[in-house]
Parts: sequence; structure tokens; C-alpha cells
Amino acid sequence: MILISISIYQTNLHQFFISLSMELLFATANVHKCHEAATILGPSVSIIMPSSLGFSGEIPETGLNLEENALQKALFIWDIFHIPCFADDTGLEVDALNGEPGVYSARYAGPACSPRANVKKLLKEMEGLACRKARFRCVIALIREGRPVLYEGIVPGSILTAPRGNGGFGYDPVFVPLGFNQTFAQMTEADKNAISHRKRALEKMALAFP
Repeated sequence: MILISISIYQTNLHQFFISLSMELLFATANVHKCHEAATILGPSVSIIMPSSLGFSGEIPETGLNLEENALQKALFIWDIFHIPCFADDTGLEVDALNGEPGVYSARYAGPACSPRANVKKLLKEMEGLACRKARFRCVIALIREGRPVLYEGIVPGSILTAPRGNGGFGYDPVFVPLGFNQTFAQMTEADKNAISHRKRALEKMALAFP
């Protein structure tokens, strides 16, 4: 009887903790970013995308900097669904290029360009430059009860002269984080997530939840 009672208690406790899991709407259509966020935040937070709620439109991002873009996207989705949501904007900022590509990182080579085209343009712009310092910066806008809060994560590093590695996405094949000798694209997903700019911003955001 005691063992049965303990078993029932443990089952109820497990169900209780499942009920405490939080659902957050991530204002993105980027499956890679959603997967990364879900991996970093862990099972206590359920990440959903607007497409899972029937949304198939474009999420605007016409801001002049990462902060404006993150806020614009989060507010846009909040106005539609009115549930806790967040958006991020991430940019690669290169010292020798005066912070470019920055807010235009995803479309550096043009509006409908591929990640490979963006990397190719970046390397072309940096040909012959001795200074290779750069940083990945992520800004997250979280909205609960209509009030936005911003969080930032930064990873300093440098840009290679040629891509290395097949993992990751975006500029990962040419970015080496400070203190490492591998690009983000050469790291395992777990190793990258452990130090990523998005992780650092998400960890700050996670502190907002009890």
C-alpha cells in the first residue's frame, strides 16, 4: 500500500510539473532558430511558432537596428495573438566594416539571397583587411501582458578568410568565437549552444520567469 501511494504521489507530482511548463510564441518563421531556442530553454518551456497557430503572413522587420527589429516583430505577433511571445534579431557586426552587416545580416547580399551568398559577399568585402574582429549580437524582445522588455547576448570573435565546417547556419562557417579554434559550423550543436549569443540572451530572458 505504501509503495502504491508513493507511486501515485510521484505520478501526480510529475503531472503537476508538466502543468507548470510555459508556452511561449516565438515570432519567427526560421525553424533553425526555433529549434535552437527550444534546445537552450529546455523542456520546461514549450516553444511554438506562429505557423502552428495558422499564421502564414510575413512578419515585418523594417527597423534600423536590432533592437527596433526585435520589438517590431514581437509587437506585431502580440497584437494578433495576445499571448506571451518573444522575437529576436541577430546580427554579425564586423569592426573593419563599421558594424556591417549588422541589422542587414540576413539580406546582406540582397533581399532574396542565400546564406552562402551572404558569406561570399562578406568575405569579398573583407579581402585584404588585417583586422578580422567581429561579434555576433542577439537582441530579444519579450512581451507579457503587453509590456516589452529587451535582453542582449554577445559573442566576440573573428572572421576567417574562407568557410570551415558544415554545421550551423548563416555566417557560422566563417565565425570563430574568441577563445576557440573552431568555427560555429565546426562545433557540435551542444557546444555551440553552450556559448551562443542567442543562448546568452535567452538565459537573461529566462530569469524573468519564476
